[in-house]
Amino acid sequence: MTTPSIQLVGVGRRYGPTTVLDGLDLDLTPGVTGLLGPNGAGKTTLLRILSTVLAPSSGHCRILGFDPADPDQRTEIRRRLGYLPQESGYPRGFTAFRYVDYVAALKEWTERDSRHAEVRRVLALVGLDDLAAKRMRTLSGGQRRRAALAQALLGSPDLLVLDEPTTGLDPEQRASLRGVLSGAGHRSTVLLATHQTEDVAALCERVIVLDAGRILYDGAVTALVGTATGKVWHADEEQAAALSSWRTGTGRYRHVALDPPEDVELAEPTLEDAYLLLRAQAVRDRAGVTA
Repeated sequence: MTTPSIQLVGVGRRYGPTTVLDGLDLDLTPGVTGLLGPNGAGKTTLLRILSTVLAPSSGHCRILGFDPADPDQRTEIRRRLGYLPQESGYPRGFTAFRYVDYVAALKEWTERDSRHAEVRRVLALVGLDDLAAKRMRTLSGGQRRRAALAQALLGSPDLLVLDEPTTGLDPEQRASLRGVLSGAGHRSTVLLATHQTEDVAALCERVIVLDAGRILYDGAVTALVGTATGKVWHADEEQAAALSSWRTGTGRYRHVALDPPEDVELAEPTLEDAYLLLRAQAVRDRAGVTA
């Protein structure tokens, strides 16, 4: 049995009277796991706890076998961690190379030649080797995002915690990034928070869906997609029974509903369809409880 890289027991986080995470129990093992959820679900708060930026208000964590509540053990976690926050700052005037080199120095890479070789390696991984000498402020948003990802990849960390890594990337760059993260998942634990369900479908065997600070789903991507079977259909006209519908490039309408009409032309569901239905069912269940 694989020892979990991350173990959370009853982890909660409050900001004043507001509960953001509500008693999460979670184990993560090596591989790429997707984290989905609406804005305000607690995804970024969870990632900040796992990256030791934030302490939980309740419960217990073990990360890579260490206790982040202990300062010395927290330092050990950070040596083995790669973290990409949702928004990354960078010192004014730095080039892409100097920015990643600066982070490498903070991570205690003291030997200059080996550190610079590693900086060049991770910049090449994200496709920025030819832009290493460009100042960060002159790069596009997507290029700055890739530089921020490069610093997270330094040293092939045992744990990668990534918050919206594909923001601002074009389709070719996203496809390239998927190859990088897929490779990382063979040796490391990768947790990928995103709003892009296609990234999760392409990369992840496991997906976790957060809703209002609680885990709504934790399991195989294929199993979640399977819950939408029989609930997605095509029609020539938009139908009022649909939870969601849109006109496709074929000119026909794609519909998704918890309770589809009978005798419709069923379509193959996607992860996005299943996610929409899962969220709709959660809303229905909450309404049923309060009714």
